[in-house]
Amino acid sequence: MIQEQQEEESGLTPLRSDAVILEGKTKRGKPCRVIDNTVSIPREDLADLLNDLIEQEHFGPSGLSMAGSNTISIGAPQSAHVQLGENIYRMIVVAYEARLEEF
Repeated sequence: MIQEQQEEESGLTPLRSDAVILEGKTKRGKPCRVIDNTVSIPREDLADLLNDLIEQEHFGPSGLSMAGSNTISIGAPQSAHVQLGENIYRMIVVAYEARLEEF
C-alpha cells in the first residue's frame, strides 16, 4: 500500500510483477537499481544504463526547485527520456532507483 502511494505521488505506473530489475552500488557504496517496467529492454542495455547512471552519479536524493519557486523539494523525482536501441523510454529517477516506462 505504501509503495503504491509513493508511485502515485511520483507519477510512476505500478510496478509490473514481471519487471526486470538490475541492482548495483553507487560510488559511495549505496545500493541502487534500474527497473525495466516494460519488460522489453535487453539485459545488456539495462546493465549499460545502470553503469552509466552510477558513473554520472545520478543516484541519491536530489534537491530540485520548480521554475519560479522559492522552495526546494528534496527527493523529488527526476524525469528524462532515454533511447535504448531503436526505442525511446521515459526514465524516472527517484533517490536510488531508475524506472523505465513506455514513452
